[in-house]
Amino acid sequence: MPTPLEDTAAALLAYALTLPDVVEDFPWGERVVKVNKKVFAFLGGPEGGGLGISVKLPVTGEKALDLPFTKPTGYGLGKSGWVSASFAPVDQPDLALLRAWVLESYRAVAPKKLVKLLDARA
Repeated sequence: MPTPLEDTAAALLAYALTLPDVVEDFPWGERVVKVNKKVFAFLGGPEGGGLGISVKLPVTGEKALDLPFTKPTGYGLGKSGWVSASFAPVDQPDLALLRAWVLESYRAVAPKKLVKLLDARA
């Protein structure tokens, strides 16, 4: 039986895959979602069965970094607005917040024509 955190991870991936032209990939052995061959969200699990997410947040990144479970993404990505969040197996993260972050990251990385398509769907 999946844990609540596993359910959150599955729901987040399912949401990301509803966005225009998104594909799931596993470069470096880590689950990512891409648009136009560019990663817009890393959806991995920290050691011990937790959940980790890294997204590009050009609008809400500074506010997101005030949260206790976030930090700038490593490998120099934090300097470009990427934020990483980590959750332990017992945590219950706010799925609506994580979806909003995935959407913001998609909008930051996707070609403008796909963002317009997304807006037309709404």
